[in-house]
Amino acid sequence: MTLTSNPNRTYAAAHFALELKGVDQIGMFRSVEGGGIKADVTTYQQGGIYDKWRQLGKPKFEDLKLQVGMAMSAPFYRWIADFFTGVPTRKDGTIIAADFYYKERARRQFSEAMIKELAFPKLDASDKNTAYMTVTLAVEDMKFMPPAGEVVQQAFGNESQKSWKACNFRFTLDGFGDIFHRVTKVEGFSVKQNVLEYHSGGRRTATLSPSAIEFPQLSFSLPEADAQPLLDHFTKRGVKGEVPGRFNGHVETYDNEKTTKFTMQFINADILSIAPDKSDSGTEEIKQVKVDIYMESMTFKYESDPEV
Repeated sequence: MTLTSNPNRTYAAAHFALELKGVDQIGMFRSVEGGGIKADVTTYQQGGIYDKWRQLGKPKFEDLKLQVGMAMSAPFYRWIADFFTGVPTRKDGTIIAADFYYKERARRQFSEAMIKELAFPKLDASDKNTAYMTVTLAVEDMKFMPPAGEVVQQAFGNESQKSWKACNFRFTLDGFGDIFHRVTKVEGFSVKQNVLEYHSGGRRTATLSPSAIEFPQLSFSLPEADAQPLLDHFTKRGVKGEVPGRFNGHVETYDNEKTTKFTMQFINADILSIAPDKSDSGTEEIKQVKVDIYMESMTFKYESDPEV
């Protein structure tokens, strides 16, 4: 047997794919982290005997962290949309690792997975690099399986993955006119859902139950020359104690052809902080103002989903 024909030879994983039960291949993602299996060690000691006995306790399955861009299909983004609305959608699926030639070399099957956290990247008008978000999955079971030896589909390849740039975004708050067309940055944020472990009877693994979703504070920056309407609102709301009303808004991302990809709407938001950048006579940068807002809830929409 030659080296090239040995199916067990070492390899460098270059491509990763996700499959969900009942759905065709979901797509390619940039990286995967976690998904290991571990068990605690239980120690016993009897009476005055100094000897100790040890055995393995219940197994635990590490969270899966997927770094994804645009190379996923609509069912995956629909799963994210359900997560934002508090719907605890559970999925069974498989993580596939492939080599440089897209040939499958390893697979891990998981069951009863729920989205636990979505970390959205920083958006910056001066950053032309590809943007990725990190999706964390909590799973109830994980199995390491031998590869099927098939070639992973490339329907969602690197070109789709790279079509989302950090500089391609629009930020809007309702009721403030067109002052946001020059927003330069939206800081990264995370939406989290606590997952509780429930142990019952003689079952060795825990059942996972979803808890409340935590929506983040959101920070963005815009030129100080455009910030006066926001300053007026915060003076009325935060300083004088008036109630001018809260607002809704959204962050919209698009590709180089100006085609909208994601839209994240935030609901019942208000300003909690406005801070001008440091003033320095030695700099030539445009003076910016950083604004922090809180919100009660968010929604996520994948614009290319045919079911939306």
